[in-house]
Order: sequence, then structure tokens, then C-alpha cells
Amino acid sequence: MENRHIGLKGLGWNGWFEKRADCRPGDAVARVAAVDRGQWVLMDPTGTFRAKLAGSYLYRHHLSQELPCVGDWVCVEKHPNDDIGLIRSLFERKTTLRRKSAGDAVDDQIIAANLDYVIIVQSCHYDFNLKRLERYLVMTRDGGAEPYVLLTKTDLVDPAVLDAQLEEIHAAGVTAPVLTVSNVTRDGVDELTQRLLPEKTYCFVGSSGVGKSTLINHLIGREMLETSWVSGTGEGRHTTVRRELILLRCGALVIDNPGMREFGIPGAESGIGGSFSDIIALGSSCRYRNCSHISEPGCAVLEAVDSGAIVRDHYENYLKLREESAFYQMSHAERRKKDRDFGRYIKSVKKDLEKD
Repeated sequence: MENRHIGLKGLGWNGWFEKRADCRPGDAVARVAAVDRGQWVLMDPTGTFRAKLAGSYLYRHHLSQELPCVGDWVCVEKHPNDDIGLIRSLFERKTTLRRKSAGDAVDDQIIAANLDYVIIVQSCHYDFNLKRLERYLVMTRDGGAEPYVLLTKTDLVDPAVLDAQLEEIHAAGVTAPVLTVSNVTRDGVDELTQRLLPEKTYCFVGSSGVGKSTLINHLIGREMLETSWVSGTGEGRHTTVRRELILLRCGALVIDNPGMREFGIPGAESGIGGSFSDIIALGSSCRYRNCSHISEPGCAVLEAVDSGAIVRDHYENYLKLREESAFYQMSHAERRKKDRDFGRYIKSVKKDLEKD
């Protein structure tokens, strides 16, 4: 993709990053568009090119979240005759979208960085899941981005079903804007396009087959992202295999993502507070300041659940996500303590060996 008439600002650069710019003399600023087979695809005002990490950077940074990801800004060394640039350093991230790494590892996976908005996509035909939606909302807000909710495949359900889903979202206290769209009839595509602002970065997330890539192709205006056949149920098959930052004709930047049905919650207190603000607000009226909202007498939250003012599923999902976040925090702290204790042990052994 050519960016010859677009400056860094057109790629999402702003004063926040300018204040944190600390590149070596002669190095340039670029943005990560994709990670591909051990190399990084970068964008700058001259176009798109490949780069690799400098050995000195790899020596100092070992954790996966310390490596550049899609949306990151980096300092890169690249001479005119070089085919591949050399990434020297990584800018501080303004926002992130992260999830718990798969398996038992107590670690974060950074999905994308420096996002202005996260568009949470669910198909209203078979894929609609309020608890999963709340999980995405928590992690979006915890990472500092603003969420949108997008329901796709509206052509496959009766209007009454769609209205019921919208009411369910509203009843759960979701305050994020909710949009609906059909890739077949194109209903809602123009409204979504009008919401995409120049120089802002939008990340599309959701399960496989909900129509993210097809929708982004509509926004691009051509078949850039691979899509696959649609089954007899109307559900698509997952085709996106890597995250990629794409510049649209309207000046907005979008990131497509492989489908993610599992979305483990790392420690995310701020995200939980933002997504369950109705419960948090009620908590200030509880009899006890440290009320857990589980069994205490005089709990305003439990009274609201019993009266129907708060939907029980919404309340139970709050407890589940809060417990999951607390467990991660505890596990992460324990792991860091073990790492520190092991480091002290190694140092003491080295001292003993030096004495001998």
C-alpha cells in the first residue's frame, strides 16, 4: 500500500506520541501494520516496508508483550538501499487491547496497540452472546480505548429478534454505541462509514464467521481481505489468519483480527468498573463499605437484583469477571514474587562460588 501523500499524522500520529519520541539521530518513526513470519511490516509516509528487530532490543526484551505488535509505533533504522529496516526501539503504548494468554500461563497477549476505538462484532444470527459482549467491553475499557457494539447479519433474523437483542443490551446497562449492519443488503454500512474518523484507529474483534472481513472489504471498496463461503445457516467460515492495519480511503485506519471466541480476562479492575457502572454506583449505597455484593445484609446491589432493577445474568457475569480478574492479579503477583526469590537465590549462589 502506498502512503506517499500521507504524513505520520495520517497514520495515527499525534502530540501524545510526539512528546514521547526518543529515536536515535538518523532513525525514522514508523507504525507496525502486520507481523509476518518473524518480520514486521511497517508503514511510514514513504510507503510500506519490512523490518526485523535489532539484536540489542531482543537481548533486553524477552516477554511477548514487549515485542512490537500491530498498531505500535517504533524507531527504525533504514537506509535508502536497504531492503529491510532494523527496529531499534518501541514507543510507549497509549492504549492496548489484551487478553490472558492461552493455557495456564499467567501472561498477557497484546492483540493490538494505540487504538482509539474497538468495534465489538457479533452476528445476531447464532453468535449473539451478552456475557461474551460484556467480557469484550471490560477489556476494551481497561486498555483505554472506546468501544462500539456492532450486530451483523441483520438480514438473517426477524426484526422482532433484533429488537429483543437490542433491548437485552440496553437492559444490561451497556452504554457503548450500538450499530447494526447487513453485508448482504448493505443496511447500516453507510452509518458505520460515517462514524469512522480520519487519523483514528479502529480494531474489529469478534468470533469467527461474523462477517468482519467482508465488512472491512466494503469499507475498503475492494476485495483486499480473503473471505470464505457462507454455510447454509448463514454463518461465514473463519479466514483471517493475521492482524493487519489498513488505511481506508476516508482516512480512518482499521485492524482486522482472527476470530476470538475465548477471551481470558487479565487483571482489569478499571474495565470492570466502566462496564458495570450500574452495579458499582449502587455499591456506594450498601450498608458496609467493603460489601462483596454476595450475601451481606443491607446490600443495595442484591436488593436491586431481587427487585429486577438489575438483570440477574448481568450481576452474575459481574461476579464471574471480578473473580477472574482477582485470580489473575493474585497469580501474577505470586509469579513475580517467585521470580524475584529465584533471582535472589541465583545471586547468593554466585557470591558463594566467588568466595570459593
